[in-house]
Amino acid sequence: MIDNNSFEMLVSAQTNTLYRVSMSMLKNEHDAQDAVHEAILSAYRNRNQLKHKEYFGTWLTRILINQCNKTLKERKKYADIGDQLPDISSRDNPYTSLEVGEAINSLPQKIRLAIILYYIEDYSVREIKSILHIPEGTVKSRLSKGRKLLKDYLGD
Repeated sequence: MIDNNSFEMLVSAQTNTLYRVSMSMLKNEHDAQDAVHEAILSAYRNRNQLKHKEYFGTWLTRILINQCNKTLKERKKYADIGDQLPDISSRDNPYTSLEVGEAINSLPQKIRLAIILYYIEDYSVREIKSILHIPEGTVKSRLSKGRKLLKDYLGD
């Protein structure tokens, strides 16, 4: 069981990752913040279900992705308001430049999410497999496709 202090420390360590993943999916700061808050609240309510503390980051990221998918599904019920693409390069991430951020944002959502989890958030292929509930081969193919698309977008 995770006590309140441990939960708070574990969440604090994941905050930036959660926000970047949420922004990559929702492309709207307000919705991204709401999704992060809802995911944290859901994780807190269900913290007794986590059997191994070392998987907290993966578990919380999966909860967030589910929340983002729920938000996207709800959005489809309403007229599009024209959300902006987020500029992930402005998120104090030393691994991206403006051009790379734009290239990543141009990727299809499933591929973009795999690229962000692997290259920006440093999750392993095995961890991404667990987070996204997809086969390891699918993770690898999305990463490969993402690299190809980024290469095409950015040129050699």
